[in-house]
Amino acid sequence: MVVASRRRESVAAALKRLPGSAEGHVLDATDEAAVRGFFEGVGGFDHLVYTAGESLLLETLAEASVVRARRFLDTRLWGAYTAVKYGAGSIREGGSVVPTTGTAGRRPMPGTTAAAALCGAMESLTRAPALELAPVRVNVVAPGVVRTELWRELTEAGREGLFRSSAESLPVGRVGEPADVAEAYLYLMRGGYSTGSVVTLDGGGLLV
Repeated sequence: MVVASRRRESVAAALKRLPGSAEGHVLDATDEAAVRGFFEGVGGFDHLVYTAGESLLLETLAEASVVRARRFLDTRLWGAYTAVKYGAGSIREGGSVVPTTGTAGRRPMPGTTAAAALCGAMESLTRAPALELAPVRVNVVAPGVVRTELWRELTEAGREGLFRSSAESLPVGRVGEPADVAEAYLYLMRGGYSTGSVVTLDGGGLLV
């Protein structure tokens, strides 16, 4: 297993939780030359999972900074695009690509314009490459509210309030945990008959 992140501390934290054979690299996904060099150095591999991204950009359209919105899309959208572009050629037979989106594209709320635009784009960035890169499979995971570092820019009280209110509104009665989402990535890596698919894990959020 090879992990990469722009933040050195994130790489170190991941390696502590992974088997000793895992490798870690500091990599800026918005640096095309660095991404190309990274995949040239890694060589052949089985699956490419892309989860990189800044914290969610939650601003009204009137108040939003265009510069910040572009930076938000740079890592999440263009970073994924670049990773797929330079990584797909090294994927071994039977392998796959699994980027990450969210549910805002299908159920947006006020203040989520940039996030909704991203989610719609990521779904398209799954379907088109699923045809172009075949037989490499390309699917995408769409989590709802999950207890991860995605919400790190909120205060502790703000995070807990979000998790509590979300849990109360969801049919499953709780927010997601990282292990819930990990199961979706594993399914898509193992499931040889899935491509161009969006797997949603939102506790039933799209229903309410």
